[in-house]
Amino acid sequence: MNTENINFVDFTPAGTTRLQDVAIQLHRQDHVAIAKTNLQAGTTLVLDNDASAQVKVPVRGFIPAGHKIALCKIATGDPARRYGQIIGFATQSIQPGDHVHTHNLSVKDFDRDYAFGVDAQPVTYIPESERRTFLGYRRVDGKVATRNYIAVIASVNCSAHTCQEIARYFTPEQLAAYPNVDGVIALTHHLGCTTRIGGPDYFMLQRTLAGTARNPNVGAYLFVGLGCETNQISDLIEQQNLGDNGSEQTTQLPHLVIQDSGGIRKTVEAGIAAIEKLLPEVNAIERTPQPISELMLALECGGSDSWSGITANPLVGVVADEIVRQGGTVVLAETPEVYGAEHLLTRRAVTLKVGQKLVDKIRWWEEYTARMGLEIDNNPSPGNKAGGLTTIYEKSLGAVAKGGTTPLTGVYEYGEPVTTQGFTFMDTPGYDPVSVTGMVAGGCNLVLFTTGRGSVFGFKPAPSIKICTNSTTYERMVEDMDLNAGQILEGVPMKTIAADLLDLIIAVASGQPSKSEAQDVGEAEFNPWTLGGMV
Repeated sequence: MNTENINFVDFTPAGTTRLQDVAIQLHRQDHVAIAKTNLQAGTTLVLDNDASAQVKVPVRGFIPAGHKIALCKIATGDPARRYGQIIGFATQSIQPGDHVHTHNLSVKDFDRDYAFGVDAQPVTYIPESERRTFLGYRRVDGKVATRNYIAVIASVNCSAHTCQEIARYFTPEQLAAYPNVDGVIALTHHLGCTTRIGGPDYFMLQRTLAGTARNPNVGAYLFVGLGCETNQISDLIEQQNLGDNGSEQTTQLPHLVIQDSGGIRKTVEAGIAAIEKLLPEVNAIERTPQPISELMLALECGGSDSWSGITANPLVGVVADEIVRQGGTVVLAETPEVYGAEHLLTRRAVTLKVGQKLVDKIRWWEEYTARMGLEIDNNPSPGNKAGGLTTIYEKSLGAVAKGGTTPLTGVYEYGEPVTTQGFTFMDTPGYDPVSVTGMVAGGCNLVLFTTGRGSVFGFKPAPSIKICTNSTTYERMVEDMDLNAGQILEGVPMKTIAADLLDLIIAVASGQPSKSEAQDVGEAEFNPWTLGGMV
């Protein structure tokens, strides 16, 4: 730690312990360390400074595991650093040994050096002959799927129940004769009407529904509408060019309208009949070896804690880099959760245009939250804060670690098709179901989901792998967590766990059920974004 111009208190009560035994200081310039265990008042932490002289910091009050302890004095109004970056500003004088949290740290605007592209380094790609493979479904349009679903998609909330009744008919027993079909799923939502035709919400919903229908994990789909809604199915099909994507569906795009069909019961019967015709066609495709360059991973975090930026998110970043080196694509999202850390991404942009597009999204969110009477710093949830996170800056600095280190090749609108390879970004809210819905609509065929508090997230049609940040949560929720990144805190090298995660990705992409899939989680999480008041 850089001790220049820092006033340390040299106080030695009974009972001392080395900082590294009970806490983690991530960067030598950090003003705080993260407690690995509950720290009791009266303990003294011993640090080593640059001159190898001991510096002693007394614990001035109880500090829960995962929370921050000040290593130096931070004057009122001065910045506090973690990850070597600003995570907030002191709202009162903070003394060495103080608990640093919401009672004495908050956000205020500060200048970020966007330095477009200065850290963008060429990727050293792994030769195609050496790339790993998975067993996937290759579509006639060349895209590769990790799952093979038939989706019943609602154009409007009024048709949601009908979609669910159609999908529920196709039980595992009904589908036993079609072993290559992973299921019939109902993708419903609360939107589709009472919005302006041609307005932003209208086109965003259409783009999301069309993108989901085009996702490689959807082998066929059936749209179901009411009839009088704003989001007319015929307009959606025409405006989003559905049916021109090389789909296995060789007949006219199947869709049903409840009012034209004679009501719910008759529509359900017609929907079942339509899917029964699609099943043999969808079942005809089989898994074959495919390079992992065909994977497009959605990178998401939810129920984050202070360990997210130390274990699970950097772990995902290591694997994201490997996927990119093998020719694949990863998508980072949640614009409000890169706020305050966006300069780390613009420095990796391949062009000024790409970097500026991300900055423009940040500015849009500033204006949007102000217009809605919201604050971006409201984003850390009560669970995030209980887990040790204090400000959106701190949360964002940990979240961007999921994106690894490779160049930022593209920035996309919500639900827009992702067309560039490598590390990309999509503009989404920070709400997990909405964010993942947008990335899957953009083409993602698998989700990496990190969590510290224990989010029980799943998603269909793209399987979700949950990576837990700490062993305590993992062991308590082992039926829901796929991998324990908390092993890193216990001394297992990150490289070792990264290899395990890559193996797990390949296994799940090849058909092994994730923990959420084993419990049939994922249909209710489909949640298109509406421009209401969501951060």
